[in-house]
Amino acid sequence: MSNYDLIVIGAGPGGYEAALHAAKLGLKTALVERRDVGGTCLNRGCIPTKTLLHSAEVYHEAQEAETFGIHTENVSFNLPAVFARKQAVVEKLRGGVESLLKSAKVDVLRGTGTILGTGKVRVTNAEGSTEYECTNILAATGSVPARPPIPGLELAMTSDELLDGAETLYKSLIIIGGGVIGVELATFYADLGCPVTIVEGLDRLLPNMDKELGQNLAMLLKKRGVTIQTGAMVKGVEKSENGLTVRFEQKGTPGAVEAEAVLCAIGRSPYSQDLFAEGLEVAYDRRRLHVDEHFRTSIPGVYAIGDVSSPVQLAHVATAQGLACVDEIAGRKPGQDLSLVPGCVYTRPEIATVGITEAEAKDKGIPVKTAKGLMSANGRTMILEGERGFMKLVANAESGKLIGAAFMCERATDMISQLTAAMANGLTVKQMLGFIRPHPTFEEAMGAALEELAKKLEG
Repeated sequence: MSNYDLIVIGAGPGGYEAALHAAKLGLKTALVERRDVGGTCLNRGCIPTKTLLHSAEVYHEAQEAETFGIHTENVSFNLPAVFARKQAVVEKLRGGVESLLKSAKVDVLRGTGTILGTGKVRVTNAEGSTEYECTNILAATGSVPARPPIPGLELAMTSDELLDGAETLYKSLIIIGGGVIGVELATFYADLGCPVTIVEGLDRLLPNMDKELGQNLAMLLKKRGVTIQTGAMVKGVEKSENGLTVRFEQKGTPGAVEAEAVLCAIGRSPYSQDLFAEGLEVAYDRRRLHVDEHFRTSIPGVYAIGDVSSPVQLAHVATAQGLACVDEIAGRKPGQDLSLVPGCVYTRPEIATVGITEAEAKDKGIPVKTAKGLMSANGRTMILEGERGFMKLVANAESGKLIGAAFMCERATDMISQLTAAMANGLTVKQMLGFIRPHPTFEEAMGAALEELAKKLEG
């Protein structure tokens, strides 16, 4: 039996970053993982999805090369090679994480971690079970693809299965769910020439983001041949002559669509299976572990971060929470503002948001002014033959401080942190206008939006 200051269960971005931070602070730390280090994000989520999307983007650009005066012939893709490159990127990054853990002297315990009570963890693998004692336990077991109780839904793939790869392109694909996972994978397959249908239960794509983002994205995807059914509640999936049929109800009218394959991308569920010993009582908020503002569960000495306890299921949120939790355990003040969470969608063009939307501000009774910089007037966008997009900013009408941003443009995910930093430091529109932006760049559209917003605030 070994004694640790901290045992972290789950080696995703929240867990392994927490373990590394704890080791850096001098805590004797162990990290328990039953699968691959890196968790869903590195192995079955963020990294593989974005690697595939980049391959599809390169293929799209090669097809459009004549526009830029470049002659190409016989542009094609090799799907197994596309997925092989995805796997190579994953393995390289995973190896990097494992090296970091080794250098930091974090003990990686392979197996399923089960909390037996305060200060006790059992790790079970093919060789048997071993019990460990510790001062603190951090649960970071993440989430798994959700499968609502819809008849026949077991016939559909999850994102885990889809990302394993395929030898040939699907003749057609139905994606149930128009959230981030659904629209990203729709972008990938549509760019490769696969007919895609998105079936979304709510009234628009990306329903948790600014309304204009979902509306604009729908227009762009439709131009690429994607069929979009919104307000369509799925009633069942069944086998058919040419593959699978998804039956749905739309405004009281039954509908159906058929394809070779179906992807269920309705969301993810917190994963806590086998996390607690039988008979050990712990508080939940629905399916999520209940934690207080210090990440403490109802069991003394047991903390939880990331998808297993957070309503915001994002890798960078899990990482930030993991670092903050370890700081709490070590008696330090957390260094990050956890109230501002940037969201990123790697469609074409990219989408990024931070803060609150105009509609959310109005619901909270906050007086606001908004303005947009259109990418159609942006020189860098024209050079790249970029898609239609915008930069939308939301400011408090009384203080002039920026409180929200929604970008839909090339490199949106790389630029959103500028607005996150501005909001974290309480900067006003006037202050954001007080420095020079380089030309030609995408962010000049931000300057245009700021100038319009300043006029509205003054008027």
